[in-house]
Amino acid sequence: MLKEFKEFISRGNVMDLAVGVIIGAAFTSIVKSLVDNLINPLIGFFLGQIDFSDLAFKVGSATFKYGAFINSIINFLIIAFVVFLLVKGINKIMPKKEAPTAPISMEAQYLQEIADILKKNNSQK
Repeated sequence: MLKEFKEFISRGNVMDLAVGVIIGAAFTSIVKSLVDNLINPLIGFFLGQIDFSDLAFKVGSATFKYGAFINSIINFLIIAFVVFLLVKGINKIMPKKEAPTAPISMEAQYLQEIADILKKNNSQK
């Protein structure tokens, strides 16, 4: 069982996922700081105060703070847009990797030659 666990952990996909989660957590804090400290104040400057956290309603003894939920939605949309812009910028910078082409079997080559001959004969008519 220990051997199986070692094989599972040492797989590339598991290690890549672990690195992705760790970097994602660090990246989340950077983007959250960007949104909280730069973008939200800038939006607040142009649109006025956008803090809805005080909005709430009561039903009996229960308090529903829907304003905090609205703030969370706004922050999510801003973070999603910033991440979109970052990924788009990185995709422009990074070259695309071409997928390796599989070798073509002899049967596929013969079929392609037959298709080419048929196309050529049909275009001559």
